Parts: sequence; structure tokens; C-alpha cells
Amino acid sequence: MILFRKFRVLILMVFLVACTLHIMIDLLPKLEKRAAGADGEEGGCQCAQHPGREAQGWGKQRARSAAEAGWPNKHTLRILQDFSNEPSSNLTSHSLEKSTAGGDRAGDSRGRTGPSAKERKALIGDASGARTASAQALSRLSALFEHPLYKVDLPPLTDDDTLFNVNNDIRFYPRATGNQGWHNEEGAEDEDEFSPTAEATADSYPNWLRFHIGINRYELYPRHSPVLDSLLKDLVTQRITSVAMKSGGTQLKLIMTFQNYGQALFKPMKQTREQETPPDFFYFSDFERHNAEIAAFHLDRVLDFRRVPPVAGRLVNMTSEIRDVTRDKKLWRTFFISPANNVCFYGECSYYCSTEHALCGKPDQIEGSLAAFLPDLNLAKRKTWRNPWRRSYHKRKKAEWEVDPDYCDEVKQTPPYDRGTRLLDVMDMTIFDFLMGNMDRHHYETFEKFGNDTFIIHLDNGRGFGKHSHDELSILVPLSQCCRVRKSTYLRLQLLAKEEYQLSSLMEESLLRDRLSPVLIQPHLLAMDRRLRLVLQVVADCIEKEGYVNVVEEDLSGDTANHRGPGHR
Repeated sequence: MILFRKFRVLILMVFLVACTLHIMIDLLPKLEKRAAGADGEEGGCQCAQHPGREAQGWGKQRARSAAEAGWPNKHTLRILQDFSNEPSSNLTSHSLEKSTAGGDRAGDSRGRTGPSAKERKALIGDASGARTASAQALSRLSALFEHPLYKVDLPPLTDDDTLFNVNNDIRFYPRATGNQGWHNEEGAEDEDEFSPTAEATADSYPNWLRFHIGINRYELYPRHSPVLDSLLKDLVTQRITSVAMKSGGTQLKLIMTFQNYGQALFKPMKQTREQETPPDFFYFSDFERHNAEIAAFHLDRVLDFRRVPPVAGRLVNMTSEIRDVTRDKKLWRTFFISPANNVCFYGECSYYCSTEHALCGKPDQIEGSLAAFLPDLNLAKRKTWRNPWRRSYHKRKKAEWEVDPDYCDEVKQTPPYDRGTRLLDVMDMTIFDFLMGNMDRHHYETFEKFGNDTFIIHLDNGRGFGKHSHDELSILVPLSQCCRVRKSTYLRLQLLAKEEYQLSSLMEESLLRDRLSPVLIQPHLLAMDRRLRLVLQVVADCIEKEGYVNVVEEDLSGDTANHRGPGHR
């Protein structure tokens, strides 16, 4: 009997020891992490991460992060915005972490790697030099925006002309989101941002939401909107809390969620600025360039179209800002350390997603473009239209417009091109694409609320600026076949061709504001001047053939294009 009791006591002791060891094993990673954080605070910036050491502890870190954060389920998914052409491609996971210090710092307590001065200069250019040059040459761009052509007023906006009707009786409560740093990085100065009643008015909404509220029938954003500059800054400085691969598309793109719940589409760097598209590449298999997305946004703004969502360049830490925050298992599994000891990943997509085409950092820093999302499709539906001058996307076949010189006559009799301004919008898009050398415009989108009387959204411009030594004249076929152009567009093109303005100089100055300056090399800037002259020559030939009144559509007076359909002759 005594032996039996001793045996039971022994079993109980073994059980207690096992439980104690189990608890210690669970707590040990957290204690190590806390100790590492304390060491980082005492020792200063942890900017020198070693990818080799990172790789050795990868398995341990992966197990720890999975245990702490957990993988997403259907209850944690939150759709805020969408950028894609496909309605089904806007699903991504969303992190509900509390905001911490982040933004523009060189490194943070999580060990964000900062490149050396030499590496940063080689990778993104001398930012201080860019800012100095911008300050010295600011007058040309400022003079352009002060020109009367860039001060044409929009028609008065009604509720039907705005994408969202803001109800002043409805307030958005930041504290209800559980994110105390909704207005700023630290979250310690929130009280100053609120109204006396502790309610957040529309002016205090995050910049991405204010951008959405400002969309109307005629433009994505106003000419001199302070929200635009603030949103561009957010794209560069906001802490990234979640990353997921975007479904659909031919090449890898990532959906990044920020601490203020904004989202952006990230296109990583695949080519250096000096590389041109190989001559044997088809247009549909060309690389998508991050700097082309950035330059397209600035070109669209210089042309006064304002139809490209805001885009900014950012230097991203692949370890702390992608791998460590992603909940996408498929993306996480593609990370590896290259023979050169750099962090790499390749994701999943139709083209160029393999170890042979992996995206590698230096050692884990990578450039990329961040395009602000448009409102979610559940809130603001968009209609996708097939471009009438869509290419065949075939190695041997040609599209109908390539073999039929009278193709535009058929288009002008087909809705929605038989009335309103849609055909003129396509001509604007044609000119925009030709200046970039973009052959990949197969579809376009409009906001469904505004019907057919609205602008075309210029999305997905990554295949522009591929060849500075070649002008693809087939992109201009819609303009030469239809011989129609807005008067405002025509006058602005003539203005940008003048020596005192000059498109290349304006673009160079505008791009200096981006964090990844220089965005385009000089040959690409000069190519835009050359292509601009070709556009004006095509319009001049049309005027000579059909007369000014039949080519140039009046849109600067009360008699707008709506009073005379684009098919008029």
C-alpha cells in the first residue's frame, strides 16, 4: 500500500515537471524576443541584419510567428479597397495590430535594415541632391500649373457627380477600430486631432479615405489638392502591417495594408533604369516596371488628365516589411537566401515567378512602386470595357484595326462611342500611352455610378517606358484613324512642346519629388519630347485633311463636346 502511494506521488511529480518544462518552452521565445528588444534599445539602431544568421533561425522564427499571430481565417479578412480589373481579385488579409512607431525612420525596434550611404546612392540616387535641384528648378512646373489652361474650372458638382455623398451627421470614430495611432505614428497626440466632441469629421479622416471622398465625375483628384501630397507621403512612410499576393495578372504584385487601414498595390523592381525591353520580347511578355508606374502618375498629372491613382516609390525591407508581416503561406514559402547572401522571393504568378526570376534585395532592401487603391468594388462599382483598339495578344494574328484603315468609322457608330466624350477619352488615353510607349492597353475601367459620361481610369501602366530608342507608331493608330482630339488636350500638348515649358524638363522636375529619384534616365525623358512632336504632327495632318472644326472638339467654352457627338462629321 505504501509503495502504491509512493508510485502515485512519483507519477504526479513527473507530470508537474513535464508541465513546467512545457510552459517554459512556450515562454522562452517571448522572453528571447523581449531581451533582444531591450538589447536593441541599449545598443542603438539594429540596422545591420545578417541574412545568413537570419536564415539559420528562420525555422524557429516561423514557428514563433505562427504561434503568436496565427494564420488568417474568414473572420479576419477585411476588404477596404481594390485596384484590379477583376472584381474577384480584391481579397486580402488584414492585420488589426495596434500601431507602433514607424514611418520615415532609418530603422525600428523590429530590426529594419537601412542601406549604407554608398548603397543607397547607387540604388535610389542622391536624395539630397534631388531636393536641391528641385528647389532650384521649381519655377517651370509652378509656371505650368499657373497657366490658364491648368485653371479651367469644372462644372458645378451635384450629388450625382460625386462618387460618395458625405453625410455630416455620420461620424467615423477612430477609437472604435482599436487603433490608437489612426491619425499619427505614435498615437500619443490623438486628442489634438479630434473635434471638441471627440468625433472625427471628414477633414480628419485618413488621407486614403479623403482621396476616395474627393473622386467625382470629371477627375480622381483636384488639381491642387493638399490630400494628394499627404497621401503620397503616407505611401512612403506608413508602417506596413500586412502583405498578401494579388490574385490574377501575369506578374507578381503584392497588396500592402498600412497601420491606418489604407492599402496599396506594390510592384517590385525587376529591371534597372538603364535596361531596355529586349527587341525579341512580345509586348504581352514584357516586364512590368515599377518606375513606369511612378512616371505614369506624374505624366498624367502634367498632362492635366488626373486619371491615374496616386503612385509613390518606396524602398522596402523584404524581411521586416514583407516576410515577417505576411499571412500568405504561399508567399512566405518562396523566400530564400541567395548564394550572394541576399534575401529573395518569387511568389506565384503566370510569368517570371520562379527561382530563376526571383526578386532579390541588397541584402534585403528592394525598390517598388505603391499605387493607392481605389474604393472597394462593394462601395463603388466599376465597369470594365474592352479597348476597341486592343491588340491580338497573339504571336502571329493581327487585330482588325491593324488591317482595316476605316475601322474607326465602325467604332463611332457603336455605343458608347457614338455620343458623349468616350471617344475623346480614348484619344487622350492613346496619346498618354504613346508618350510612355505602352502597348498593353487591352481594357479600361469607368465608375458605374457616372454611366457613360465620365472619364477613363488609367490603370496598370507598368509596361510603359520600356524602350527609349524606339517609338511604337502603332499606338497612335486610334488618333490617326479617328482624327479627333479635345481642344484642351491639343492646346496643352502645344504648350508642353514650347521651349519655356518642355515636357521632358517638367517631368524631370516633377519626378524629383519621388523618394526613388531619379525615376527615369535622360533618354526616356528626351524620348517624350520626340514623341510629343509626332503626336502634334498626326493632329496637324488630320486638320489639313479634314479641317480644324472637324478634328478639334471644343471643350473650353459653354458648347462642350456633349452637344455634338464624337461621330459628327
